[in-house]
Amino acid sequence: MKIAYFDILSGISGDMTLGACVSAGVSFDFLRDELRKLPLEGYAISQRSVTRNGIHAVKIDVLMDSGSHEHHHRGYPEIAELIGASTLPASVRERATAMFLILARAEAHVHDTTVEKVHFHEVGAIDSIIDIVGTAICIEALGIESVYTSPVRTGSGGTIRTQHGIMPVPAPATMEILKEYPVELTDIPHELTTPTGATIVATLSAGIMDRAVPLTISAIGYGAGSKEITGTPNLLRLLVGNLPVAGQDEQLLQLETNIDDMNPELYPSIFEHLFDAGACDVWLTPVLMKKGRPAHVLSVLAPETQREQMLGILYAESTTAGVRMRQVQRHALPREIRQVETRFGTVSVKVIGTGEQRRQVPEYEECRRIAQERKLPLIQTYQQILQDLAYR
Repeated sequence: MKIAYFDILSGISGDMTLGACVSAGVSFDFLRDELRKLPLEGYAISQRSVTRNGIHAVKIDVLMDSGSHEHHHRGYPEIAELIGASTLPASVRERATAMFLILARAEAHVHDTTVEKVHFHEVGAIDSIIDIVGTAICIEALGIESVYTSPVRTGSGGTIRTQHGIMPVPAPATMEILKEYPVELTDIPHELTTPTGATIVATLSAGIMDRAVPLTISAIGYGAGSKEITGTPNLLRLLVGNLPVAGQDEQLLQLETNIDDMNPELYPSIFEHLFDAGACDVWLTPVLMKKGRPAHVLSVLAPETQREQMLGILYAESTTAGVRMRQVQRHALPREIRQVETRFGTVSVKVIGTGEQRRQVPEYEECRRIAQERKLPLIQTYQQILQDLAYR
């Protein structure tokens, strides 16, 4: 399984995350071109090489155009609409929108208002949009299947000046976002972790990675913060690699809701949204409810860190008024996607298990694509790819 591990040496922010991803191999030109798919003007992004405590890193800057009249008072609905109007891949749009929803909920809680009414200055600014959408683009470009981090380091004992006035470090929104996530408070009186950085962790991370599990590292990136901090390198380190292919136990969350009043044509769209947002599995079970009324139980299996994301989709995309939740434990064989040569050219296949128990399974979407392009029966395409894999 290909993962991203964020080693949060000196906190995490949006620009540090982008810098680490570019340093780890994401093309800056690709990132810039993908961001241009947003209907957003009045800015430019640049990269530069910096050194922190003798370590080379990448610094990403968002530059405002001179004379830009961009306002900084966007709310969540406006930002979600802006992202939805882009031509970015659906998975990137879903991931970025989910991050902004987490951030909006935290800001609404801190300022005692609602997600719809909160108008946050920093979050609505162009640089925050670029940081969050850019992170979603980078995670997709790196082919990351899961994200892990070290405990999130924050400063303490200082203050920062914001559009809302003087705030303590860490900022209230940062702490709200990181509730129930491992945090390491330091005595450094600077804002090491920003609300945007906290949002990236809270939305994308599956948790703290077990350091005893060997990681085969394929790329390393360093993203630089803006300040030089005495006594610590102001860097975010990104390790990209593969976890060993061995079965493991996972603590997951199962969400379920009974639905008896919704057009069944809507279920495929809900499935797509849930999977794009990181659900491990989604399924429907037909049931009979009171008075013999037919219904379905919509079930979702997801990492506990994705709780708010899953709930948001279920409430927004279905007619449910309530969701049951419980913790479940799952034992899963390792799996990864590999590119293999077949009679149809290079094809993505899923590799499940290890050693003699390992098996290779053609990806359905690949088979369907090939069948449509070659005008072949889908079952024939699937069987022929299986035959090719048997001789590898």
